[in-house]
Amino acid sequence: MLFAHWPVETELLRKLVPRELEIDRFKERSWIGVVPFRMAGVRLHGTPAIPGLSEFPELNVRTYVVKGGKPGVWFFSLDATNRIAVAVARAWFHLPYFRSRMRCQNTEAGIEYAAQRRDRLGAGESLVGSYEPVGSPFHAARGTLEYFLAERYCLYAQRGDGTTLRSEIHHAPWELQTAQAKIETNTMTRSLGVPLRGEPLLHFAKFQDVVVWRPQAVGW
Repeated sequence: MLFAHWPVETELLRKLVPRELEIDRFKERSWIGVVPFRMAGVRLHGTPAIPGLSEFPELNVRTYVVKGGKPGVWFFSLDATNRIAVAVARAWFHLPYFRSRMRCQNTEAGIEYAAQRRDRLGAGESLVGSYEPVGSPFHAARGTLEYFLAERYCLYAQRGDGTTLRSEIHHAPWELQTAQAKIETNTMTRSLGVPLRGEPLLHFAKFQDVVVWRPQAVGW
């Protein structure tokens, strides 16, 4: 997994995130992340992983929000190759999943990654590049920017009727490494109207085992 983050103007994000959620900021700065990775062993609780359905590349575009004092993630988009995974995630988690043509492979140049959105609901967004870790593994210290960006233990979504949903997330602390990346194409935020300026802040994670709980409605 690569975490690529850019600081952005809070006003731009405010137009895109439901008013029920507060934009979370670190030292008065808001952030947007473009996060490519590979999923493996995906399954519903109590069921086995299914060959051909449980492993696939994924890519998300995200920012960070708070509701009721609980910080979490808000996804602008999530791309995956698997039609079934896309349909289930849209229906079950009410998340903006899109079907894309994707490639993720290890090479001598690092992890080569390519995604081209093919979903009729999208606008042909794409990401092409490569990335690799360059630093020693570490756990982010509480109060640091790295902790703010990585250590999120819930995600927020919204049903069609406007109900805010929260899904709890359980995982061990991220084992991060500083990273380097060569990004050839990145139009993942173009349709959002959020320009990405300057070089991103880059972190790499080799592995994370995650449990996501079913979404629950949250009130004021």
